[in-house]
Amino acid sequence: MGRSFAALLVLALACGCTVQTADGDGKRGLPVRIEVPEHSTPPADDDPKPTATPSAPSAAPAVLWSRGDSGRDVRELQARLRQVAWLFDGPTGSYDDLTERAVKGFQGKRGLPRTGRTDTVTWKRLKAMTREPGKWELYLMGGQPADAPDARCLTGRVLCISKSSRTLRWMVDGRTVMTVPVRFGSVGTPTREGVFSVYWKSRHHVSTLYDSPMPYAMFFSGGQAVHYSADFAAHGYAGGSHGCVNVRDEAAIADLFAQVRNGDKVVVHW
Repeated sequence: MGRSFAALLVLALACGCTVQTADGDGKRGLPVRIEVPEHSTPPADDDPKPTATPSAPSAAPAVLWSRGDSGRDVRELQARLRQVAWLFDGPTGSYDDLTERAVKGFQGKRGLPRTGRTDTVTWKRLKAMTREPGKWELYLMGGQPADAPDARCLTGRVLCISKSSRTLRWMVDGRTVMTVPVRFGSVGTPTREGVFSVYWKSRHHVSTLYDSPMPYAMFFSGGQAVHYSADFAAHGYAGGSHGCVNVRDEAAIADLFAQVRNGDKVVVHW
């Protein structure tokens, strides 16, 4: 009897059922309820919930150019700023205070941080609002790199003038002594091309035809001369001459005027 009850108790524990016990005289007693817990041990945490990882702060946009930088990219930046009327001088190719101020204004208008430095976000926004500047827009005030000298310029003393790069090289025996930006005649009064020579120098010349000053004039073909132009200095390539070769750097042409002699060769070429 004792073994039978023990076996029944084990079965009851396994099944969670109700059993009845007999008292000492063999009579059945009250039923005994044996509850079996649903889980004897807590479930293993094999798949813990992922914990949130705080996201890293976004990096500041990279700075492309800032004050003190120079080069062709800065020149393009300035040309594009001119297109949207934030810069009126230049392009010069040098990231100066005027360029910094223009960038600040552009940034502030678009809700960007007013740093004055051109970062990737500022540059992308500016490019979206402008077009690719043309060659002469990049060099509106001069500064175009001089192209290779014409073969006719490699011997003797020569004013080697390129219409392609709009530059004048002062050359002696194939060596470049000085290079300056120049401006030429308009469509109606073009600068003549070919090989000439300086036949007359006039320091304080005034044009009798147009009644306009032509200081440091070095005549090479009829009334056409290399000379300083205040209009070129003020407005750059927005204007043109009546056929002369204009120089905008007065100090440079004063130095050039002192070196050039009557009889020196002049080559105007593309």
